[in-house]
Amino acid sequence: MTLETTPRRLNVMDYSNKPELLRVVKAERQGFFDLVGQGDWEGKTASGEWQVRDLVGHLIDVTESYLERFALAREGKPFPDAVGLKPMAGMLDQGARRFRSLSRDEALARLRRASDAFFEIVDRLDEQQWTGEMVPHVYMGPLPTCFYPTFQLIDYSIHSWDARAGQSDNPTPISEEAAETLVPIMMIVLQATLDQDVCQGLSCTAGIKLTGKYGGSYRVKVADNALAYEEGSTDDCQVVFTFDPNDFVLTAYQRQRGGTVEGDAELAERFRSIFFKI
Repeated sequence: MTLETTPRRLNVMDYSNKPELLRVVKAERQGFFDLVGQGDWEGKTASGEWQVRDLVGHLIDVTESYLERFALAREGKPFPDAVGLKPMAGMLDQGARRFRSLSRDEALARLRRASDAFFEIVDRLDEQQWTGEMVPHVYMGPLPTCFYPTFQLIDYSIHSWDARAGQSDNPTPISEEAAETLVPIMMIVLQATLDQDVCQGLSCTAGIKLTGKYGGSYRVKVADNALAYEEGSTDDCQVVFTFDPNDFVLTAYQRQRGGTVEGDAELAERFRSIFFKI
């Protein structure tokens, strides 16, 4: 008798998965550089009003901020309080657009320098540092260092899709490796972007089913202006959404309205509306 087991997604907090995570991130980074290194530098994208050059500007902005924050933490210097996620979209927009005066070659060279410096730090992280060293994020406060290459995976994979979607009505999906890795991170995104003003009075349990080689399902409970989730059966959930990994990542990041719905259609609409965009 053969015992069949479902493979597990990459756990980015497990140090043993560091080499695989960095391989996926660096592949997405190279794909981004290849994509934005050609074509219309001022072309439209699926990231709001950003042009292709603004995607590069955004990556410069966040990567240089990571370098600054690692330096602050390692020098033991004080750092500003976390801004919070609600102002994030506006501040990131300003940060991205401030590099518009750079040519394509200048912007890509600056991003390459910052990115290489960042991955020099990440490549050297040992097991204790991976989850034990805390670095103050501008918007979220102190986070384990393993979150920073994960954020880079979000940026390079989603913004590559943004650039492709600006050129085509049927863009190539996010790579399977990147999307599968980001599924658990998107659950954290949903939890962090719950709009407490919009979800006032809502109490429900929604299911999220994921297809793909890893499969799986989550139970998501919204009550008392908070969201909690756990892996588990969706059988008794009031509404159930089913996504492939690409659709789930892009839906959680509010790039598209993906997934199929079973159950209370009105509740499904309400559930989709309770998250703010970052």
